[in-house]
Amino acid sequence: MRLSNIKEILPTLENVEFQLENGTFVPEHFHVTEVGQITKNFIDCGGTIRSEKVVNFQLWNANDFEHRLKPNKLLNIIKLSEEKLSIEDAEIEVEYQNDTIGKYDIEFNGKTFVLISKTTACLAQDACGIQSDKENKKLVELTANSTNACKPGGGCC
Repeated sequence: MRLSNIKEILPTLENVEFQLENGTFVPEHFHVTEVGQITKNFIDCGGTIRSEKVVNFQLWNANDFEHRLKPNKLLNIIKLSEEKLSIEDAEIEVEYQNDTIGKYDIEFNGKTFVLISKTTACLAQDACGIQSDKENKKLVELTANSTNACKPGGGCC
């Protein structure tokens, strides 16, 4: 979800709710302690120089159990960060601490914002010799159809 998407959704809500993929809700007394833009410049294992920009929201739970972040307040925080930090309309990444600080993509299910777990991946699979999922599936199919499948000397092990 891009920043522009959340700005369109917030005015239609009565409450701001975040939920993890497993259905667990972020406690309703959460705070958005940071809104910023993160730029990551890096080189992948294949030698390609890359750059990523995300808008970062940090969620935090405090002991003030009566606190509730209203949609208009979050919209004002976003507008202020756009004005003061020149934040671009980029994909949103949410930081939220469960067992450790996790980074999440965000989707909207019509009522709540759902935090989608992020995963790592090799960006230069061709340079690393890693087969794509499609190539792995084809190899499994070929092996399953072979009479020599998974026998010594059969070529699959």
